[in-house]
Amino acid sequence: MSSSSPAPASPVAPAPAYAERLTLPWWAWPAGLAVAGLLAAELWLGATGVRAWLPFVVLIPAAVAGLARLGRIRIAVRDDELWVDDAHLPVRYVADVVPLDAAGRREVLGVGSDPLAFVVQRPWVGGAVQVVLDDPADPTPFWVVSTRHPVELATAILTARDAS
Repeated sequence: MSSSSPAPASPVAPAPAYAERLTLPWWAWPAGLAVAGLLAAELWLGATGVRAWLPFVVLIPAAVAGLARLGRIRIAVRDDELWVDDAHLPVRYVADVVPLDAAGRREVLGVGSDPLAFVVQRPWVGGAVQVVLDDPADPTPFWVVSTRHPVELATAILTARDAS
């Protein structure tokens, strides 16, 4: 019998305190594909040869790629940072987090907006959070991030800030 040592445990990344993906609503897919199909048909208009199939071959995949890109934004709170797509913010610079409903988001992005604010807004998502920053080296006053669960995201950010 040969003795074998136990295999070393593989490092497991800690689960994020909060994770969300801002996907498109289901109705955007058929609407976007219908618009691409209508545009391809307009370009075709009974032509023969390459003009008969090229608009469909180009526009339908382009519409799928565009719709997929619109629904790729991920939001997470992990490793003491707020991640919004490729941007990340260490939670130690967070002064406060305000959950916003649709009316609050409209006010923050309208009358109360600041041109230096970092905004990731998706119009099909009703809620948002406003993350007020406390970093003297950064001119960005706040972040506004769309989310379907503003209270949960705000709680996760503040919990991560208080824990670090």
